[in-house]
Amino acid sequence: MHLQTSSACNGLGTSYLQSKQSDLRIWQQRPSCLRPIHCNLHVGDQNIAETVANVITSLPFIVLGLQAPRQVSPRNKSVGLPCLHQKNLNAALYANSLIGVGIASSLYHSSRGQARRFLRWADYTMIATTTVCLSQAVRNENPKLLMAASTILLPFQPFMVSAMHTGLMEVAFARRALMKPELRMAHNLHTLSSLLGGALFVADDFFPETPYIHAAWHLAAAVGVGTCNKLLE
Repeated sequence: MHLQTSSACNGLGTSYLQSKQSDLRIWQQRPSCLRPIHCNLHVGDQNIAETVANVITSLPFIVLGLQAPRQVSPRNKSVGLPCLHQKNLNAALYANSLIGVGIASSLYHSSRGQARRFLRWADYTMIATTTVCLSQAVRNENPKLLMAASTILLPFQPFMVSAMHTGLMEVAFARRALMKPELRMAHNLHTLSSLLGGALFVADDFFPETPYIHAAWHLAAAVGVGTCNKLLE
């Protein structure tokens, strides 16, 4: 009886291990869109001076978040209170997410060791979260399916989520600039800073040994974000 019980337990244990191994193989074969990001953890922090520059240039995002409008004044008096409440909530979420970007970036650049990998992921994810919040605050009409997909992909593919919602925001910004002359200067500045920021972001990846490129990208991105705040005023 003891041998039979022992054999049964061993059989259950083997089945359990095989099940776990099968689950692990399935998880390892998951599509790339559900895989976490991979990035160079040493870009932009070659020495203490560069780290200080990167932390300092992360602080403008906190300032922009504090200055971002959290209350949206309706131009149309017929706008209902529920809609106005939703607009104000979206604006507040965007402002808070900007503060989160500055904090996450500062923590990442000042970190060392094992925590650096997690903080880099948090940095990218926070940036993607801000783009989601901004497109929702500007448009206030994003399809629910799009928002659900963005939420699911956010921890795994922040670049994809950022690109998608940045594109939505850029279209909305361009349309409003065509209709409202007072926004055209802000849009022109936004376009220039976005092009410069994109060039610096690529250069940071291709020329990692060049000092202060990452800090310059922070500043270009901050100018672009500051112009986006005009859409919410």
